Amino acid sequence: MTPGILGKKIGMTQIFREDGRVVPVTALQAGPCVVVSRKTSGNDGYEALQVGLVEFLKESRFNRPMRGHFAKSDVAPCRFLRELLLDEIEEQEWKAGDRILAADFEVAERVDVIGTSKGRGFAGTIKRHNFSRGPMSHGSMSKRAPGSIGSSSYPSRVYKGMRMSGHMGHQRVTARNLEIVEVQADDNVLLVKGAVPGPNGGYVIVRRIVS
Repeated sequence: MTPGILGKKIGMTQIFREDGRVVPVTALQAGPCVVVSRKTSGNDGYEALQVGLVEFLKESRFNRPMRGHFAKSDVAPCRFLRELLLDEIEEQEWKAGDRILAADFEVAERVDVIGTSKGRGFAGTIKRHNFSRGPMSHGSMSKRAPGSIGSSSYPSRVYKGMRMSGHMGHQRVTARNLEIVEVQADDNVLLVKGAVPGPNGGYVIVRRIVS
């Protein structure tokens, strides 16, 4: 069974079910993907597949070690590579060159979608941590200030993990237990219910949930 698939986020839309209910969905360009290498417990200490998303890229964009890695498996170079873990007892014998397609998934199946959230740059505590603002009148000088971050005499320092201003977004985010609403096998497109992290065109990992 396919452990998952790589793809890109196309965008959000909505579809109507047979009973007339509207469902918000995210369209994912899922695959085609190719198995680049097979990790085994004997050689690597764990069971996994190294999978690459098939895209039309010039070979000159890859350095010599990467070109040699792909040539060893006799597959075209891939920009987006990820490892998908396998169960210790895997019925299917995977090997380099095997393809993974959106058709390997079924409607109503549940998946986890992993992406990189949108980067928001430097943000204050109100936007980053949902702090409340101070009074806006009567000479207030702490409208959007974070407030006290610690006592002066003890502990005479700022505790680790204090919620403060800083870089916001651009982090690995997992949207869990999303339902596959539709599979468009001819175009390698999956429609999953709900939102998916990241911008349109961002790379995502669709990981199958094994019950």
